Amino acid sequence: MHLPLLLPLLLLQPSYTDKADLLYYLTDSGQRHDVRNEANWKHRRADILGNLQKVMGPLPPKSTAPLDIQVIEEEKTAHYIRRKITYVPEPGDRVPAYLFIPTGHKGKRPAMLCLHQTTKIGKSEPAGLGGKPNLAYARELAERGFVALAPDYPNYGDYQFDPYSHGYVSATMKGIVNHRRGVDLLQSLPEVNPKAIGVIGHSLGGHNSLFVATFDDRIKAVVTSCGFNSFAKYLNGNLKGWSHKGYMPRIIEQYGASAANMPFDFTEILGALAPRAVFINAPLHDDNFEVSGVYDCVQAAAPVYEKIYHNRANLVAVHPDAAHDFPPAIREQAYQFLQKALR
Repeated sequence: MHLPLLLPLLLLQPSYTDKADLLYYLTDSGQRHDVRNEANWKHRRADILGNLQKVMGPLPPKSTAPLDIQVIEEEKTAHYIRRKITYVPEPGDRVPAYLFIPTGHKGKRPAMLCLHQTTKIGKSEPAGLGGKPNLAYARELAERGFVALAPDYPNYGDYQFDPYSHGYVSATMKGIVNHRRGVDLLQSLPEVNPKAIGVIGHSLGGHNSLFVATFDDRIKAVVTSCGFNSFAKYLNGNLKGWSHKGYMPRIIEQYGASAANMPFDFTEILGALAPRAVFINAPLHDDNFEVSGVYDCVQAAAPVYEKIYHNRANLVAVHPDAAHDFPPAIREQAYQFLQKALR
């Protein structure tokens, strides 16, 4: 695949020095205007998406190729049918995934895209087939009546794919493409309510959940666990951990792995999700994402929810006395949040 040369257009997006104040936008000439309503906010949100693509690379047009879902194996349990499948995100590629179809329910069900953390076994962990029990959220959601899809991220689990030899400039953008097609897959299923789709993930899956939801407004609810903080408080602003080939190499190649140089921040990503339902698990002792940086992001995004959309209750953050983990009581809160948001 060769992506269209959209980057010169993206470079026209204005640069925002203050990424904690979301209630203003800049014109092409650099004039500042207050964000007072939804029409104003759309200007700033468009700039956020453009600045994300400066780092991730351009979002390609959605593939119209058939999903061509192939079932490799199937297992039936008391609560669900679990299928190991592959699907086509774009021509020449197949993503391995686990698909859970709950049994014993009438009518169309809400559905969840379930994204794994950095773990060699990939999709098997959220599927409850290995790894940490606290991260088996695809299986647990299926037990609660959600259709659940847990795909592999590039070069994890059963999925070997080099995004860079296929025209991508980040694995992050390839993940977004694959996950958007995962939403296509869920919407194609007769068991699924196509207007009740969410995404959940921990760590790598926690930020990938935010990324795909930012670019796909069909996703109505987001649960992000241990997935982000403000770049300035990620290892004191040293973003080398974000810049390897599993993420976004441009962070070091073009922006010197410095938070001060970045075109976007997670403050803006949270705002861009408004007014949709977002549940954040940010433990007090997370060594990866220092919790005060999460406070910063929520504080920055809250005015968009409150003043523009009058729905502050849709942005929820909890802070358990834990490390980089997704404890049982917090998962239960997240599942109840999803049931309410996607009912």
